[in-house]
Amino acid sequence: MPHIILLGTLDTKLAETLYLYNQLQQNATRFSTPLQITLIDCGRQSIHDDAITISHTDLLAKYAEPGDGTRLLTLPRGEVIEFMTRCASMCVAEFLRTTEIHGIIGAGGSGGTSLISTVMQSSVPIGLPKLIVSTVASGDTGPVVGECDITLMYSVADIAGMNRLLREVLGNAAGAMFGMASAYQHRLREGQSWIGTQNGRPEDRRTRVGITMFGVTTPCVDRVRHHLEDNYPVEVYVFHATGSGGKAMERLLEEGRLDAVLDITTTEICDLVAGGVMSCDNSRLETALRRGIPNIISVGATDMVNFGPIDTVPRQYRDRNLHVHNPNVTLMRTSPAECRKVGEFILDKLERFAEDRSMVEVWLPSGGVSSIATAGSVFADFDADAALADVLQSGLKDSGIRVVSDERDINDERFALGIADRLMALVAKHSELVRRGGGQEG
Repeated sequence: MPHIILLGTLDTKLAETLYLYNQLQQNATRFSTPLQITLIDCGRQSIHDDAITISHTDLLAKYAEPGDGTRLLTLPRGEVIEFMTRCASMCVAEFLRTTEIHGIIGAGGSGGTSLISTVMQSSVPIGLPKLIVSTVASGDTGPVVGECDITLMYSVADIAGMNRLLREVLGNAAGAMFGMASAYQHRLREGQSWIGTQNGRPEDRRTRVGITMFGVTTPCVDRVRHHLEDNYPVEVYVFHATGSGGKAMERLLEEGRLDAVLDITTTEICDLVAGGVMSCDNSRLETALRRGIPNIISVGATDMVNFGPIDTVPRQYRDRNLHVHNPNVTLMRTSPAECRKVGEFILDKLERFAEDRSMVEVWLPSGGVSSIATAGSVFADFDADAALADVLQSGLKDSGIRVVSDERDINDERFALGIADRLMALVAKHSELVRRGGGQEG
């Protein structure tokens, strides 16, 4: 039977959470499918109800320090949410280690959404169905979703007392979760799920390659992808380099779900350096380097920093070379100083985290790092591009990391085919090292 985890802060959302619980059960009855629901109470105070599987008291007893239950009553609301999030995250993680779970769902306001989404982000693998009915689902949902496959449903009315509208929304959410969990369980049984193939169930042995892409490097990535898929036993995962895309790739690398990386588009580092809206975090590049897997890093789209509509560009940048990519995205050309900082960031990561330097290469396309940075284009600035390249070339001299300087631009077909074939040469070398017992399993 499908097994669904239901999270709720029951001291404030008891009726609404129980309605979700009952709607899930009704779907199971309607479709003659037995269903197991684990209801976890993540609220500040203990609530008693027969539907509760893991009570507030159970959470504290197993996952908190003695005396924390009393202290909890006096903490500010924000600290309570952080505290209960930690407890619930440990609880859900333990369930997933010991029990086959097919979905996780919850409903809440801003605080409940923060708690539930953090549990999902920290404890639940990508691929397992996740759904939150939330009052903040129509706002800035970046922090709620993060790099995870969380489904959000806007509650329309506040989750504060039952009414016909909220019953409709919660009923839809229960139906969606029941359907997702049932479909996921079926894929798991058939050995077709993303998670199932990681646990010894039938799977092909294609090399899983992560590639980063932006609109201005799409021609390169498309050529790489088609070439790899047509000529090698690979499965390609393309990540849109919008901040979350890089984080998603890093997460999958951390979970061991990618075997090699073509980090063609490292533009997120520019936003980190200059304060753009599509920034990576400070750990970018580290995971693949630490794992010692085949990893080629290039400098795609390092000619730009991303902002929103043009009137949102910070005042100190208003006199810079700006390009309206679309009504919602304004690009700013990176300066030589900013490009040097990007190069220093990459160099620092390579020096400190490259576990196997023979598996890492840096490719520098001097003809242009994006489709709008070639000669005569709006962001053509070869001095800025050279500043980045000089940092990497000089810093990596005699480092054991191969640097390839290519006169073509990043979207040139020959550059794309060359970088793709070189990655697969590293994959073959890595596989041979592992076979002989002299390398890592990635």
